[in-house]
Amino acid sequence: MTSAPGAPRRVLGIEALSVTFRSPRAEQVAVRDVTIEVYPGEIVAIVGESGSGKSVTALSTLGLLPPHAAQQGRVEVDGLDVRSLGPERLRALRGARVAMVFQEPMTALNPAFSIGWQVAEALRVHDRRLSKREAMRRAGELLVLAGIRDAGRRLGQFPHELSGGLRQRVMIAIAIACDPKLLIADEATTALDVTVQAEILDLLRSIRDRMGTAVLVITHNMGVVADIADRVIVMKDGRVVEQASVDDLFERPQEPYTKRLLAAVPRLQPHPRGTRLLEEVAVPTRPGAAGSATPTAPRAPVPGAPDLRRSGDVLSVEHLTVEFGARATGRLRAVDDVSFSISPGEVLGLVGESGSGKSTVGKCIVGLVKPTSGRVRLWGEDLSAASGRSLKRLRRRCSVVFQDPGSSLDPRMTVAECVAEPLVVNRSGSRRSRDARVVSLLESVRLDADLRYRYPHELSGGQRQRVSIARALALGPELLVADEPTSALDVSVQATVLDLLLDLQAKFGFGCLFITHDLAVVSLLADRVAVMHSGRLVELGTRDEVLFNPKDPYTQRLVAAAPVPDPVEQRERRQKRLALAGGPGPGAEAGSTGQAGGGE
Repeated sequence: MTSAPGAPRRVLGIEALSVTFRSPRAEQVAVRDVTIEVYPGEIVAIVGESGSGKSVTALSTLGLLPPHAAQQGRVEVDGLDVRSLGPERLRALRGARVAMVFQEPMTALNPAFSIGWQVAEALRVHDRRLSKREAMRRAGELLVLAGIRDAGRRLGQFPHELSGGLRQRVMIAIAIACDPKLLIADEATTALDVTVQAEILDLLRSIRDRMGTAVLVITHNMGVVADIADRVIVMKDGRVVEQASVDDLFERPQEPYTKRLLAAVPRLQPHPRGTRLLEEVAVPTRPGAAGSATPTAPRAPVPGAPDLRRSGDVLSVEHLTVEFGARATGRLRAVDDVSFSISPGEVLGLVGESGSGKSTVGKCIVGLVKPTSGRVRLWGEDLSAASGRSLKRLRRRCSVVFQDPGSSLDPRMTVAECVAEPLVVNRSGSRRSRDARVVSLLESVRLDADLRYRYPHELSGGQRQRVSIARALALGPELLVADEPTSALDVSVQATVLDLLLDLQAKFGFGCLFITHDLAVVSLLADRVAVMHSGRLVELGTRDEVLFNPKDPYTQRLVAAAPVPDPVEQRERRQKRLALAGGPGPGAEAGSTGQAGGGE
C-alpha cells in the first residue's frame, strides 16, 4: 500500500490493523483487519454504531491504546510507524503531526487552568524556546483562527465560563496549535446544537482549506458526514464493510448494513406524522401483545388514574418567567414570558439551542424548578398552589424521561426495581401485581422480561433508555415530558426508540412535551412545534408551518443549519445558511456570556 510515484504521500496509513483487548477472563476483538488511507487536504469520515471499532482505530493512530490491548498490523502517520515509537517520540508526534479533538471538551479541558494557559501549554510543550508572553500571544491568534471573537478576554476565562460550542473551539485551537498534518475529530459535534455544530463543521472545513490539514472525522451522525466528508468508511463489528466517496455512498450504498444505517436516519421533510423509521417492526408473539405496530385495545386503567378521554388541556403554561441568581449580583432570566398548551394525545416539540431555556420549562412543568412568575396548570390546577396530597396527585399524572439514562437510573437497583420504583413510592398495588406490571411494561418497550434481573450497567444505551421509558409509564401518565431522550443514541438505536415512542403514544394516548434540538426528530413525532431563543418563545405553530414555512428569522436560521443525510441537499443548505448569516441569532457566542447554557 505505497503511494504511486508523483502522488502525494499519505498522511495516515493503516494496514491490516487488528486490536484485541485481553483480560484474565476473556478476550474481545475490537478491530479486525482494518485498512485505511488518508491524504493531505482530504476529509474522511469513519461511521458506525457504538462498538463498531471506529474510536479504537482512531486512538491507535496516536498510540493511546491501553496496555492490555494487543495490536497487530501497521499504523503510519506522516511516514512514521507509530507502533515502533518510544514514549518520548510518541509525545513529540502527538500534537505536532497528529492531533485529536474529543467529544466532550469539558472533560478534556483542565478546569483548574485558564483557557490561555491551556492553549499556550500546547505550544510550549513542542517549542521550549517560546517565552510565556510569546506563547500567550500565539494562543490569542489561535483562538481567533478557531472563530472565537473577543479572544483577549477569553484567554483569562476558565472552561466552565464558556458554552459548549466555545469549549469545542478551544479544543480545536489546541489541536491546530502546531500545524499537525492530521486532525482527528472523534464525535466532536455530537453534543452540540445544530447551529453550533454547523459552525464547527465550517471551521474544520476552513482549516483544511487554509492549512491543507487532513481531517479524520469519527461520527455516527450521517448528516455530519453528508456535510463535511469527501470520502466515507463504514465500520461494523470492528471491520470495514464499505468505502466510497460521499456522493456514491449516499446515492448508491452497496452493503445491506449501510442501507439500514441510512434508512434509520430521520429526515427533515414533510411526511405523515407517525411515519416509522424502521421497516422491521417487532412482531407480537400473541394477539394484542406489546410490540405490535398497530395500536391495541386501551390499557387497563391504573387505579385512581383519571379518564384520558375527558376534554380540556392536560398542560397550560401561562406567561412563565424563571430567573436565577441573586439580585445583588445580577439575575439571569432563563425563561421570559412563555405561554403554550398541550391537548390530550398531542405531541408538542419544544426546540432551541442550549441556553434557550427549554429544559428549564420542562423542569417547571414537573415541579423541579419554581417559576419566578406566571403559572403552570396541570389539568386546570395551578401547580404552584398545590401542596401535600394534591401535589402528589398531580405528579402521579405526569412523568419524565431524561437525556442520560445512565445517570437517571440508580446503579444499585435492578431493572425491575427501577421500573417498579414509582409504584412503590405511590404504594400502588401489591408486590405480586407490581411484579406483573414490571413484566408488562418491559414487554411494552420491547425488552425481554428476563432483563429485569440485570443492573443498568449491564445494558446497552438503547436498552437503558427503554427502561427509563418503561419506568415513566409505570403509573399510566397523561403527560410525558421527554427531555432530549435520543440525542446520545446511535442512529439505529434512536430509530428504535422513536418508533417505540410513536407506538406507545398511539396506544396510551398521553400528551407529550418532547424537548430536543434535533428538528428531524421533531418532524417525525410532533403535532405542533414551539421554538425558543434566549428564553423567549419566538414561534409556535403546526409542524409543517414551523419546520417547512418558518416566519421568524431565528427559526429560518435554525432550520437552515439542520444537517440532512444528503450531500447534494446539504451543499444547498450550506449556501442558504451562509446567505442567512449575519445579525442576531444562532452563533458560537450564543449562551456563552458567563454561564454555559445558563438557560438550560
